[in-house]
Amino acid sequence: MSIMKRSFFIICLLFLFSFFLRAQTSDYKVVFDLTSKDTMNHKAVIRWLNEISKSTPTADLEVVLYGQSLDMVVKNKSVVADEVARLAATKNISFKVCAIAMKNNNISPPELLPGVKIVPDGIYEIITKQKEGWGYIKAIR
Repeated sequence: MSIMKRSFFIICLLFLFSFFLRAQTSDYKVVFDLTSKDTMNHKAVIRWLNEISKSTPTADLEVVLYGQSLDMVVKNKSVVADEVARLAATKNISFKVCAIAMKNNNISPPELLPGVKIVPDGIYEIITKQKEGWGYIKAIR
């Protein structure tokens, strides 16, 4: 094999290796769309977040709440309050509540659990994440 062919072959192998290495370390980013008041759905989202963060600790996960789902992140109403506060304290898991839904449900910022953030529009937050390449899950069991 000539030096030119050997060099070309090595370059091709390096390219393929870097391609496969990048494929193995692709970003894991998921936005969960939650509109349900059903506490079973709230518990399911918590379970999914725990399972994903255990299997892929570097995964970026976001739960966007609007519609009737706000009780999940409201003090004295949430059946998963401790879990939400614990998960929201991690750097790669966030809970974001729609300001429009808060207004429609007469909920003020001090009523939210610690670590929960407010976004101007929940649907726009989801669309923005999708444009950034995040996966999308409609949280319904």
